[in-house]
Order: sequence, then C-alpha cells, then structure tokens
Amino acid sequence: MNWLNICALTDIPQLGARVIEGPKGDIALFRTSSDDVFALDDRCPHKHGPLSQGIVFGKTVACPLHNWQIALDSGEALAPDVGCAHRYPVRVEDGRVYLALEKTRRSAHIIASTTAA
Repeated sequence: MNWLNICALTDIPQLGARVIEGPKGDIALFRTSSDDVFALDDRCPHKHGPLSQGIVFGKTVACPLHNWQIALDSGEALAPDVGCAHRYPVRVEDGRVYLALEKTRRSAHIIASTTAA
C-alpha cells in the first residue's frame, strides 16, 4: 500500500469534494465541517451518479441524481437503500491529505501527476 500525498486540506472545500483520477476511475475526496476527510469512488452505487457533485452534511453525502444518502466513513448507502461505494484509506498530517492505494503502474502515474501539481 502506498500513501500518496494528494493535496493540501484547504484544496478540498469544507462540506464539499475534490475529484482525483484513480487507478480504476475517479475518486472523490470529501471534507466535512470538522475537517474530517473521506475518499470514495466517485460513483453512487445506485445509478453511478457523481457523488462529488452531491451535498455533504455531517458524515454523509447525498447523490445528486436520486438523493441516495451515502455514509462517508463506510461508503454504505443508508436505509432504506442498499449498496456501497468503494472506500479508500485517507489521513491528514500537517495540513496535507494522504490517500492509500495499492501499488500499481497507475498509482505511480497518480503520484507523478499529484507531485507535479
């Protein structure tokens, strides 16, 4: 597992998201009002809507297509809906956001593109 230095915490808007390119599609980084950061695939498990365009409240994001509510800490849809968006380990240290990805050629490309920015 590689911990990738993705961005500054302040690059993610509070109660918002930032999208990065992942090895298997886009990954949405969410920031709560208390500066907790979560990372999920940027696809709702229902109709694959872009979760990064949803509304963040508490530790939940509402999908912009059909208002499915997804728990940011698990990726699980809240009842009565059923489904799960893949979650990635994330940590914040010294104001920087780090994302854990399996080591692949694609993650090496992500490292190169995030360090060049």
